Amino acid sequence: MRERKTATLSYGDTTVELPVLVGSEGEVGIDITSLEKDTGLLAFDPGYGNTGSCQSAITFVDGEKGILRHRGIPIEQLAENSSFIEAAMLLIFGKLPTAEDRTAFRHLLSEHELLHEGLLHHFDGFPPGGQPMAILSAVINSLGNYHPELLEIQNAVEFRLAVAKLISKVRTIAAFSYRKSLGLPFMYPDPNLSYCRNFLHMMFSVPNRDYEPTDQAVAALSLFLVVHADHEQNCSCSTVRMVGSTRANLFASVSSGICALWGRLHGGANAAVIQMLTQMLEGRYKVKTFLEMVKRKETRLMGFGHRVYKNFDPRARVLKKAADNLLLQSGLSDPLMEIAQELEETALHDDYFQSRSLYPNVDFYSGIILRALGIPVNMFPVMFAIGRMPGWIAHWQEENLDITTRIHRPRQIYTGPPYRPYVPLDKR
Repeated sequence: MRERKTATLSYGDTTVELPVLVGSEGEVGIDITSLEKDTGLLAFDPGYGNTGSCQSAITFVDGEKGILRHRGIPIEQLAENSSFIEAAMLLIFGKLPTAEDRTAFRHLLSEHELLHEGLLHHFDGFPPGGQPMAILSAVINSLGNYHPELLEIQNAVEFRLAVAKLISKVRTIAAFSYRKSLGLPFMYPDPNLSYCRNFLHMMFSVPNRDYEPTDQAVAALSLFLVVHADHEQNCSCSTVRMVGSTRANLFASVSSGICALWGRLHGGANAAVIQMLTQMLEGRYKVKTFLEMVKRKETRLMGFGHRVYKNFDPRARVLKKAADNLLLQSGLSDPLMEIAQELEETALHDDYFQSRSLYPNVDFYSGIILRALGIPVNMFPVMFAIGRMPGWIAHWQEENLDITTRIHRPRQIYTGPPYRPYVPLDKR
């Protein structure tokens, strides 16, 4: 019988033994679920940087060693060998699919890629130039109304159907959001095209001419989506799990994740990188001058450093290689790529950034790839949302199946005024 490990907490005259939890990769956490009941104390952790909100079997991150694994498989192996759909099935269903299962799921995606015609009227409610992320979130939330039988998922068959609808329709909605923002006619999905090729078709084809992306472009898009598929308890994922803990339906829950992802410190970070590099390209700053400004805390170095990774971000290495390959194989030349490489090289040889473990993160090169694919900056967070959809779904389902789940309800340390009586209006 394994010895039960505990941690001892003492405060004043009270001493309690708190259970210790050990994860499959050796992570150790102290279970404080009974802390207030046993001691009257609350744990204070702004930003939840030291709080484990759940036990999860989906994704493992070791920030000290630069490790990212989905269901045990390293991101480097998935990036090299897997398609986005295969990676999505791994995250959501727990294992790599067989060839037969993957083919069946692809057929299911094709079957559900169209939107209900009534849903198209939702796009008319947005002004020309409307933000694609706003449209994406609103339409995904409305999608549940057109599939009421999936608002209360009861079994694995219904869940698989809901997964197929979301994974397939999110790219249709995203492409339509882009077309709406430019006043262009919608291009309907083509069931004969692969997932990524179909998305590029809906984005860039016109009624009298189909867009034909290169194989390199399709592969780069798939890789981008794989790399963004999940990253454990980040802000948007935690939002999906929190909303899902209320027993909100899957469509509403992932819509909340889209809203969280919209923030410029989350899904908008790669756009900020492009803006920073563009300023250098236009001559506003030289690379060395800009880095000196960063040291003096006069500006921020976007795309460097990470809340979790203290060594390097494995996703950044994958995307840097992909950006190099895409530009080289496509015969394209992006001056921003040259500036990005100079910026990275200079920063990594500077003691200031080395001592602070400031290395390129996933956002640093992802925008370069999206630019090469012709994706405009206002669509960058939308692309992130398409990629992150499998992770959100997997975490929602994990939370939904956990019989011990309680509605998430963080506490606070109140710092307002103590008791004071109400003062009538005529005496104020």
